[in-house]
Amino acid sequence: MTPQTPVLETERLVLRAHSIADFDAFARLWSLPEATRFTSGKPLTGEDAWRRLAMHRGMWDLMGFGYFAVTEKATGAFLGDAGVQEARRVITPSLEGTLEAGWVFLPEVHGRGYAREAMEAVFSWCSAAHGNRDITCIIDEENSPSRKLAERLGFSEKARTQYKDRPTIVFWRD
Repeated sequence: MTPQTPVLETERLVLRAHSIADFDAFARLWSLPEATRFTSGKPLTGEDAWRRLAMHRGMWDLMGFGYFAVTEKATGAFLGDAGVQEARRVITPSLEGTLEAGWVFLPEVHGRGYAREAMEAVFSWCSAAHGNRDITCIIDEENSPSRKLAERLGFSEKARTQYKDRPTIVFWRD
C-alpha cells in the first residue's frame, strides 16, 4: 500500500502533495539563482526540475515522509517546497536515519513568515507520525536568513563541515 501525502493546513497555507499541475511554477522556482544558490548550487533546467518533482513524490512512497508543495490558501498559488527527506548525503556527521528538514520559497514571498509557518506544520505532523526520529538540517554558512529561521524553529548547531565543497552547518532540532 502506498502512503498518502497528508494535507496540512495553517492559517494562510495548504501543504499538499506535488502534482503535475505544479510543474511550471515548480520549474520556475528551481530555475531562479536566488532560490538555488544555497540549495542545488545552480539553477535547474526544466529536465532537472522534473526529476526533483518526481523525487519529491517518490520520497513519500519510499519513506512515508517527504516534501510538500506549499500553496497560499487564499489563492492556491504555489509558493515553494517544505518538508523532510532522507537524502543519504555523504557528509560528516552522518544524517542517515534522521528526518532532514528543508525549505525553499519563491523570492517574491520571502520575509512573510511562510517558511516558518510551513515548517511548524511539518514538525507538528512529524511529531505525530514519526515522533521518535531526530530532525536535522544543513545550511550553507553564508545563508544567514535560513540560519536565523532554523534557530527560531528550535535547531541548534551541531557541527561545521564541508558539503559539496561548501562550508556547511549541521543542525539538530532540540
